[in-house]
Amino acid sequence: MSGINKVILVGHLGKNPDIRYLEGGVSVVSFPLATSETFSKDGRKVEQTEWHNIVMWRGLADVAAKFLQKGKLVYIEGKLRTRSFEDKDGNKKYTTEVVAENFTMLGRKTDFEENTPPDTGEGFNPGEAV
Repeated sequence: MSGINKVILVGHLGKNPDIRYLEGGVSVVSFPLATSETFSKDGRKVEQTEWHNIVMWRGLADVAAKFLQKGKLVYIEGKLRTRSFEDKDGNKKYTTEVVAENFTMLGRKTDFEENTPPDTGEGFNPGEAV
């Protein structure tokens, strides 16, 4: 039996998506996502926030760069990926990222109206799964 690598997150963007273009015009976007949980400790409510590095590729990256903004609430499905790289001093470093396979913008419709282009009858609809 093979393993399962599935991540589901609902959180707020920590900053605007950063889009880059690789060889052949392949687009990739990345941004931090904050998820929070509240629990009780010694009779007090405590909030704990986790930060996740999100990466999106190609068409999904283009849509994310166009519609997502810092602070917006988003539902993300994807998988974990750990990769290595060398820092500027030549030291090998590792990072774990969530490679998103789709996302849905959450919140009120008015949260997205300022970024929504005029309705042309086609294209991306905020709140719709990508």
